[in-house]
Amino acid sequence: MIIGTVSAGIGTGETSDVDHTFQVDLRGVVDLLSHHLYGSPRVYVRELLQNAVDAITARRRTEPDAPTLVRIEPPDSTGDGTLRVHDTGIGLTEAQVHELLATIGRSSKRDELGFSRHEFLGQFGIGLLSCFLVADEIQVLTRHGDNPTVRWTGYADGRYAVTVAPPEAARAEPGTTVTLVPRRDADQWFTTATVTDLARLFGALLPVTVRVGDVVTTTGEPPWPTTPGSPLDRAALIRYARETLGVDPFDVLPLAVPEAGLTGVAVILPTPVNPAARAGHRVYLKRMLLTENADGLLPEWAFFAHCVVDATELRPTASREALYEDTLLTATREALGDQVRGWLVRLARHDPHRLAEFLQVHHLGVKALALHDDEMLRLVDRWWPMDTNVGTLTLAEFRERYGVVRYAASLDEFRQLAAVAAAQDLAVVNAGYTYDTELIERLPVVDRSVLIERLEPSDLTTRFDALDPQVELALRPFLAAAQRAVERSGCEVVIRAYDPVSLPALYLVSRSAAFNDQLAASRDRADELWGGVLDALAATAPPDRPQLVLNHRNPLVRRVTMLSDPELVGLAIEALYGQALLLGHHPIRAADAALLNDSFLGLLGRAVPGRE
Repeated sequence: MIIGTVSAGIGTGETSDVDHTFQVDLRGVVDLLSHHLYGSPRVYVRELLQNAVDAITARRRTEPDAPTLVRIEPPDSTGDGTLRVHDTGIGLTEAQVHELLATIGRSSKRDELGFSRHEFLGQFGIGLLSCFLVADEIQVLTRHGDNPTVRWTGYADGRYAVTVAPPEAARAEPGTTVTLVPRRDADQWFTTATVTDLARLFGALLPVTVRVGDVVTTTGEPPWPTTPGSPLDRAALIRYARETLGVDPFDVLPLAVPEAGLTGVAVILPTPVNPAARAGHRVYLKRMLLTENADGLLPEWAFFAHCVVDATELRPTASREALYEDTLLTATREALGDQVRGWLVRLARHDPHRLAEFLQVHHLGVKALALHDDEMLRLVDRWWPMDTNVGTLTLAEFRERYGVVRYAASLDEFRQLAAVAAAQDLAVVNAGYTYDTELIERLPVVDRSVLIERLEPSDLTTRFDALDPQVELALRPFLAAAQRAVERSGCEVVIRAYDPVSLPALYLVSRSAAFNDQLAASRDRADELWGGVLDALAATAPPDRPQLVLNHRNPLVRRVTMLSDPELVGLAIEALYGQALLLGHHPIRAADAALLNDSFLGLLGRAVPGRE
């Protein structure tokens, strides 16, 4: 076999216009294609079926009434330990055998012989090489029309021989018989059960009859509509999903992309799935199974759907085990995403209760889509219930009641402030879950009338009641002692009157104060170089400190303010500081832990007087 040319004289200091041929190690090419192109030996059955179906398709172009049968005889039934595949296809002449079975990489001659790639499943010569995954010898008996039967025998070491078959081996009818002599280590791939299962897996939807022994493995037409306007048999699709995918689907929707020659069904999964674990899709090309785990057929946000499709125009990769990424696949992905999106919109309009059930299971996918799709954002705005400090409401309901969508951007912020904000008649949305903050902040882009406001912890202090000036003046000595007690923690002590009365103290950290704390913590861990950089950042950061806000309406706080013992005041303030940290779910630093320990032991010591 000759592939390519190269000029002589390279590396010798001489030049020459004489061309020489590459010397190709065919044994290495066979090993490369048969052992490294394919992911599993099981594909040999698919390649044999592809070749047979291509041959039948070619024959029926000129003989529409020609039989359409592929018959597989496993070693158990042949009696000589070989596997045979018979087809009623067009067969090959001796010249075609040389062109198609002994030439790798020359597609133009294949097209001249009538095997154009668009109308056929695979490439006969390359596909046949996959059989060397499980066989050391391949024999092809083929007859074209009234021509004599030709025998081609290929070996795993790259040798082949072509002869006219003797009368006793000749085929009586046009078609091809492929015989595989199994390798010693590949017996498991030739059992009748395995061959039957693989024929059913790869060829169940083929438009020809495939028989393994006495078992027919083809089922006929796909269960989904294959022509526009065809009725949808929902019960059959649900049954198919249960049998093929092993799930009881939440719903099924038909898919169609005419430019890709694609029809199929999207199965909406009934249980939550990890968005990072992409479910593979089952893809058929011209009714032959390409892969059970195709990636990239749907947009990433649609991880809640599992597709089973058949296409005629999408291109497979060289191994025919995945889809080739090109502009058609990109357009197909977008079209399928639009159809899944349209299903959601229809559900919102016609069956809100069903949509609510879906969102409870797959809200992450819908919210991910809503990040860049206005229609989905409106759907989330109207239908997705969100946590608030006044109950569970959708964003649309929240706006109708309170006008402004005021939100806490993290779960910790909401936990710290929800109850206090509610006591101040301040409604707050918990936007700490995945995508919620981004979706709320995107709402004004879609509707300019929407008002949003991120809740700052320091905003609450503006709603607290200030004390009477005389009372505040009288409390100055106490505040000074309280400030000394927590000075090492870097917070400021203030006293206000607020609800709920049962809450003695509140620890509030603004975003700038939190930033300063993070800078300080990073500075403690950084080396000298990065420490200098962080010092420079700290110098430009706004001087803002967390606040420990004591509640003057709380009876315990009022009793603490009347203490005359400075030591006891310090212990009480330290204890109130620790409780405020814990109730607000704030991180406990080493210094805070030490302060909590000191206050606990100090108060316990004061409560249990006596000498050792």
